[in-house]
Amino acid sequence: MLLDLSKIIECPGASTDFSVSLDLSDLCFGSCYPLKSPVVASGTVRNTAGVLMTSGTISAHLTAVCDRCAGEFEQDLEYPLDVVLVTELADEDHEDDRTFLLNGNNADMDEIVRTVFILNMDTKFLCKEDCKGMCCRCGKNLNEGPCDCKKEIDPRFAALQQLLEK
Repeated sequence: MLLDLSKIIECPGASTDFSVSLDLSDLCFGSCYPLKSPVVASGTVRNTAGVLMTSGTISAHLTAVCDRCAGEFEQDLEYPLDVVLVTELADEDHEDDRTFLLNGNNADMDEIVRTVFILNMDTKFLCKEDCKGMCCRCGKNLNEGPCDCKKEIDPRFAALQQLLEK
């Protein structure tokens, strides 16, 4: 979606609202496609002393597989959308991930939302912060309780274990 900003570019203090729904189901993270429903972004572009400041939120519903316990989970995400829109980049070698170039008098909101969403995504999907994962021997989900595996003895202490058994 191209957002027309021609009415506010030359008017300090002016603003315009936006709302974007974007299908990002084609995004692959690891080996899964966690976005089954559209990502929604809404906010305001405001001309503040000649600088176009964009603020708002990006919301999405995630359906993913936990990287620790391999259990499927769902989670609602919300990220801030705070970017600056410019007509030209001062230094293209040192691009900022919060600065986006206008296409004439238009902002490509699909590109902005997609970029900000990807940059805010966690590198690991966890069903919960304190996920215990799964047993490396039997594969039981340790969030459901302890497994029945016997604790392995370090081979360097095997001789000591034999003394304890006597």
